[in-house]
Amino acid sequence: MTSSHLARSTIRQLIELGVSDFVLSPGSRNAPLSLALFEASQRGFIDLHVRIDERGAAYFALGISKASDKYVALICTSGTAAANYHPAALEAYHSGNKILFITADRPARLRNTGANQTTIQTGILSPISTVDTAEPIECQKLLIGGPVHVNLQFDEPLLESDAEIDWLAGLKVIPHVSSVKSEGILEVSPRSIIVIGHDCAGLPIESVRDLASKSGIPVIAEDPVSFDFAVPHAALFLSDEQIRNTLKAENIIVIGRTTLSRSVNSFISQTSQVFVIDPRTETIDIRREATKLFSSMPTRIVSEIDPQWNQLWKVAGESAEKAIALGWSEQLVAREIIRNIPAESALFVGSSRPVRDIEAFAQPRSGVRVFANRGLAGIDGNISTAFGISTVFERTYSILGDLTFLHDISALANTHTSNHTIFIIDNNGGGIFSTLPQSGSDGFEKIFGTPHNLNVESVIKGFGYSVEKVKTVSDMNRTFHHEGLHFVVIEVPDREANARELKKMHQSVANAVRIGSNLA
Repeated sequence: MTSSHLARSTIRQLIELGVSDFVLSPGSRNAPLSLALFEASQRGFIDLHVRIDERGAAYFALGISKASDKYVALICTSGTAAANYHPAALEAYHSGNKILFITADRPARLRNTGANQTTIQTGILSPISTVDTAEPIECQKLLIGGPVHVNLQFDEPLLESDAEIDWLAGLKVIPHVSSVKSEGILEVSPRSIIVIGHDCAGLPIESVRDLASKSGIPVIAEDPVSFDFAVPHAALFLSDEQIRNTLKAENIIVIGRTTLSRSVNSFISQTSQVFVIDPRTETIDIRREATKLFSSMPTRIVSEIDPQWNQLWKVAGESAEKAIALGWSEQLVAREIIRNIPAESALFVGSSRPVRDIEAFAQPRSGVRVFANRGLAGIDGNISTAFGISTVFERTYSILGDLTFLHDISALANTHTSNHTIFIIDNNGGGIFSTLPQSGSDGFEKIFGTPHNLNVESVIKGFGYSVEKVKTVSDMNRTFHHEGLHFVVIEVPDREANARELKKMHQSVANAVRIGSNLA
């Protein structure tokens, strides 16, 4: 078995299975794969994306997978290159994203001998298991949902002089067609509510929308941009204990995981009957507890309609909306970005404060596809993920904090051609920590606030990209229609001032909801 034959056999099978996006990082041991991929791309069988940094390449592939819901193949050389896949592999594992990690390796006989760039690559992406082989594999058995790791052992010679062989002749693409399993009827009492986690449990958002909208019971969504019928600002008013007690549900249906608001999780925890819909409870979150776990979508949710219950939630949402009065702040920025994004666009929301501000302050709408890395909710690789998403859409927007942006700054070293506007909220550090219990602790600025003191605008210009700085709503709202890759640095009040205003807004909303619900 030659290295060229192993590489070509693998690539041909993947193309025939409908894999069309391949993300490659340069190297020597993966040369047989690289040459096969280049030939396939030249003949129009695949889209080949080359990214010099394996860590960013993995997140880039993650973005394509999130946006397309198709398998993306990711290829690197041996050694530390493979280890750099691990952060994105963990995110893909916990989100159930479809990525095939292909790591090139030396032959097994060289392991533990001190051979150059040779380590133990089996299990290097744990908890994703490894198929370790020097022989062709049956790829169809691997691409069954979720991330997969294949470690291919390539022996010398890596290259062969056999250009006359047409290894792509007669290739026929037969893509795998996935279907959404259903699991019967879920019956709940009239005073129930649906809580939808940001990633919808990895289920198709259209099916989640259909199930939730037809249920006839109130809906809370961590992602209000995808569910225009959701009760707005629940994360704000549920922070008040009296309101939580008044709105206590008899049954709560949780779709996916709730990873954002402590207030929403507190609301869920006080309910005795909780039903969870999430396929990951079979394979990943196997210790998750609920009254009943559904590993697939119910065909429908059955409940009698209680007009008084539904009206109570409607009034709470409307009262909260009327109470929101924001000056120039991170929360207003999030609200305005959601309001102004054109329909049919994609939006990537960075971890930490932006995703929480959108949940709490954005007015529910539709027409925008929203993505975020909520598997492990890290700030690493966010730019690269957004770049991957932008390859699938005509126009993409991203909203990131400054530390999230700087964490993945190497992503700007690659070429980008899509229409993509990236908003960067610059508060010179980690703003979320000012809203957490450690705020004000000894050494806070050094170990939590972590001010970077960088001119973010100059950093971006150093990479040769278009950038502007804004300090007002009117200036920001003129930035939504740039062509190509464009950055908008948004200068906001300092982190401590923002935390104080956020606390005041929680109280104002709670007071308004109490009055509107006759609790005052």
